[in-house]
Amino acid sequence: MLARQFVELILAPGFSEAALAALARKPRVRALAVPEAGDPGHELRRLGGLWLAQQPDTAAEDPAAWQVVTRRAPDADELADLRFAWHCVRPVRSNAVVLARSGRTLGIGGGQPSRVWSVRLAVLKAREAGLELAGAVMASDGFLPFPDGLEEAARAGIRAVIQPGGSLRDPEVIAAADALGVAMVFTGRRHFRH
Repeated sequence: MLARQFVELILAPGFSEAALAALARKPRVRALAVPEAGDPGHELRRLGGLWLAQQPDTAAEDPAAWQVVTRRAPDADELADLRFAWHCVRPVRSNAVVLARSGRTLGIGGGQPSRVWSVRLAVLKAREAGLELAGAVMASDGFLPFPDGLEEAARAGIRAVIQPGGSLRDPEVIAAADALGVAMVFTGRRHFRH
C-alpha cells in the first residue's frame, strides 16, 4: 500500500523495526518519532509567545437543570428555539450570540470585544439577509454582564434569551428582561470559546 501512496513525512510515537525497514525503501519519506500528544483533556491556543490551555466544551447539556429566572417563562416554541440556539452558540468564538427561530439561525455574532457588539452584529447580519427577528430567541455563550445587550436584542424583536447566568449584575439584567417582557433562562454553564 505504501508504494501507491504519496507520503513525505510520517509522525508517530515510535516505529517498529519492520516499519523502519519498509520506510527505508522510500528514500524521500521522512519518519519522525514524536512524543505522544499531551493532555487530551485540553485544547491549546497560541497567544503571541504564550499558550492558552482550555478544556474542550464537550459536556452533555442538561435542560432539566436550566432555570427560568424571569416572571415570564418561555412558551413551548420559544423553549425549543432556545435549545436549538444554545446548541448553535457553542462553536462560535467568544462573546458569541445566536439569534434563532423555528429551528434555524437568523443571525450570529461573535469574536467582538463586548457582548452588545455581538448582538448588534447578529442583528445586522439578520437584517442584511432580510430575515424577520420579531419573536426570535437569543443564546449567549457567556453571561450578560449588563442589560445593554439584552435591550439591544429586545429592540430587534427578541422574545426569549438563554445564557449561563453568573454575573454580579444578574439581578439588574433579570429586572431589565422583566421590564421588557423577555423570558430568560439560565443554564448554569457557559460556552465561552477563545
